[in-house]
Amino acid sequence: MKQLIKISLAPLIILTFIPFDLYADDFSGQHLSLCWGIPFVGILLSIALLPLLIPRIWHHHYGKITIFWTLLFMGSACYFFGWQSTLELTTHAIFAEYLPFILLLLALFTVSGGILIKSEIVSTPKLNVCLLAVGTLLASIMGTTGAAMLMIRPLIRANRNRKQAVHIIIFFIFLVANIGGGLTPLGDPPLFIGFLKGVDFFWTMSHMLLPVLLTSTLLLTIFYFIDRHYFQLQYGKQHLATMPKNNSSIKFYGLNNVLLLILIIAMVLLSGIWHSSIEITLFETHLSLPNLVRDGVFIIITLISICITPKNIRAANEFNWEPIIEVAKLFIGIFITIVPVLAILKAGSDGALSPLVSLVNNQQAHPINSMYFWLSGLLSGFLDNAPTYLVFFNLASGDATILMTSLEKTLLAVSMGSVFMGALSYIGNAPNFMVKSIATQNQIEMPSFFGYMKWSIGILIPVFIVNNLLFFI
Repeated sequence: MKQLIKISLAPLIILTFIPFDLYADDFSGQHLSLCWGIPFVGILLSIALLPLLIPRIWHHHYGKITIFWTLLFMGSACYFFGWQSTLELTTHAIFAEYLPFILLLLALFTVSGGILIKSEIVSTPKLNVCLLAVGTLLASIMGTTGAAMLMIRPLIRANRNRKQAVHIIIFFIFLVANIGGGLTPLGDPPLFIGFLKGVDFFWTMSHMLLPVLLTSTLLLTIFYFIDRHYFQLQYGKQHLATMPKNNSSIKFYGLNNVLLLILIIAMVLLSGIWHSSIEITLFETHLSLPNLVRDGVFIIITLISICITPKNIRAANEFNWEPIIEVAKLFIGIFITIVPVLAILKAGSDGALSPLVSLVNNQQAHPINSMYFWLSGLLSGFLDNAPTYLVFFNLASGDATILMTSLEKTLLAVSMGSVFMGALSYIGNAPNFMVKSIATQNQIEMPSFFGYMKWSIGILIPVFIVNNLLFFI
């Protein structure tokens, strides 16, 4: 209890020494200084550095550390704006943003953990390329989270004898958890936001086809040579040429969960199409009936999956709840502390990030498409990519018809940046951290936050430069 009291009081003590420099009349992005980003940056740096500096403490207390930064923001907001405004901000972040996010992840995690793809196949570089390609294709059909949760365990199992498997998981995050979702609005949250704003389903499919195909092909090619290198280091060059062909059959178990997976996808799509005037208001947060029904169905699907899935299937998948618990604890802090950062960004030229936002237009107020690509992308790598997409969507025009016609390159730039560059960090897109957690659970020593970024910057940035040169110069 004493420890909890200390954690609760610490933010209130610290905030008295931080020059937040803002107005106390309303929580507006126009009035917020960059100091309000301190708690959010604190969580990011904690995720990045503490597993390296104090791994044991982080492993056992990451939830408490996240609470510390969250309460720092909430205490500061309460001090400057009052408890009612703080309550409204927190309620919106939790009920309108976090709960839909975590319930979707929970349903997908539970259902995919009840599907067992069993085979004695030992993967080769060519087979790994095939598995990644299949996952990349599925990402645009069932979403990056659904495809990632379905394919990660079979991929790990196929490479169970590999001494070097980190690169396989990293490219899986690149392709299946991010870039593969760029083909349809079902694939990734930013594109679904665009769909809800009026962007035609087939506009996305037709205009994103070439970028997704090109980027995926480049990454799969790079992956093949890296994977072949590690394969030959382990088995020798002759082994790859003489290795017998895999004739083992592939068996599927838990097919009832496939129906539940289809239902999850249908509910996501339905919640975007179904409109209703019925809503519940909770501390100024409006929760629409379609969204409430969707989230309720996610809970029911999770419970059904738990009940109908034989224990031996989950045991064979080495299923446990730790990855979803870790994501739930970390991301509730991220969703709350990111509120002022997004508010500043949404303020555009009137906010503290106005010098950054002003880079997307030239002196004639015409959009600079390459800057839309890079800025929407780089911010999506560390912020929630869905609201980041929405910010730049509105900066460009906010009118889907105009963006699909006279500003189609700009819309393409925002779409590509928001989807593709979510792969730059572990927190860039919902499934990234989940995949990392599952891999760690399977004794794959994943790199740290910055260790992962060495891979992402070294491999992805050159590929994105190619994208920029081909599509926006």
